[in-house]
Amino acid sequence: MSEAGLIVRVAAKGDGATADGRYAALAAPGDVLQADGTLVHGPNHVDPPCRHFPACGGCQLQHLSESALADYVFDRVVGAAKGQDIAEVPAGPAHVSPPKSRRRATLHAQAIGKRVVIGFREQGSHKIVDLRECHVLAPQLFALVSPLRGLLEGWGERKLNVDIELALADQGVALSLKGITAEGLAKTEALLDFARDNELARLTLDSGYGPEGLWEPEPVTVTLGKTPVSLPPGAFLQATHDGEAQLVSAAREWLVGAATVADLFSGLGTFAFALAGPQTKVLAVEAARDSFMACQAAARMNGQPVHALHRDLFRNPLRVEELDRFAAVLLDPPRAGAQEQVEQIGLSKVARVVYISCNPASWARDAVKLIASGYRLAELRPVGQFRWSTHVELASLFTRD
Repeated sequence: MSEAGLIVRVAAKGDGATADGRYAALAAPGDVLQADGTLVHGPNHVDPPCRHFPACGGCQLQHLSESALADYVFDRVVGAAKGQDIAEVPAGPAHVSPPKSRRRATLHAQAIGKRVVIGFREQGSHKIVDLRECHVLAPQLFALVSPLRGLLEGWGERKLNVDIELALADQGVALSLKGITAEGLAKTEALLDFARDNELARLTLDSGYGPEGLWEPEPVTVTLGKTPVSLPPGAFLQATHDGEAQLVSAAREWLVGAATVADLFSGLGTFAFALAGPQTKVLAVEAARDSFMACQAAARMNGQPVHALHRDLFRNPLRVEELDRFAAVLLDPPRAGAQEQVEQIGLSKVARVVYISCNPASWARDAVKLIASGYRLAELRPVGQFRWSTHVELASLFTRD
């Protein structure tokens, strides 16, 4: 076998790549790409655990060994930094969340004749893979797939097309169905029976005008730090408890001793409630009104030193004079990053910045701005919450010397 065809890495979109720039689908490092396009598998190529791989769009990397998967997450993060010519990248080993740990997901359902298929869409397609097993979803979420299939098959709509949002809360599974209406008593009762029989924490229906509550025996919460926070339908949660714990642990470690912290793009308060305590006060800034209100109410009800602020940081970032009041800043922006806010941080006197990101590319772009402003990238931790996916996350610490 010629070493010219050796797969040396996995590229950003999941294809294996040779040193001379050729690509092969479903290839792992150590595989050899033959002249006729076939692959000879190496030690990092494993049998995928799920029957739906590789068709299902929920996973792209089930053919990688555990070490190769961790290397992929690490390389995606470090590669983004090096791609922006960041000279020193002090990265720790990647952490990958375990199988069957995903606590939130959006599935899709469609009627095909009298049958209803439910699952993730195929990669690059609208076709739905009818899930019969899943190795990424938490068991509590996957357990609802078969009952949901039965419910929707009895709905009697030939053009049925439903988005299914699942989230694991403190009280159980919160379920939202978007794209169907409950017209008439029979359908309403069917939904209520389904919610009761499957012990749902909440059931909401969105017929095009936003989620409407049908079932919620007690207020649905998610515990952040040690604080129960109301969970609005559709609110952002870290994908796994495991991944959240890794990101929160890094933030706590890096911000110990900071008396005042600005938590920007704070959501429900994932980091705010973890950091707040007798020695630390936190300003939690969020644009989404439902999340802001949930954070504010939880802080007040539980006596936490968290002050919630409703503000769109893209249109109106915290200015230098506001930032200078804080010992540290934590930001966890959407995939687009936080260019305007980072510019203000760069002009400020803030000593420590923790940047959490779900997009290594936008993070690296913002990191260059922080470094140019006098910060040093002190530590970087890659995290693979979306196991077997090309989607990776990271925690990073920037300090001023």
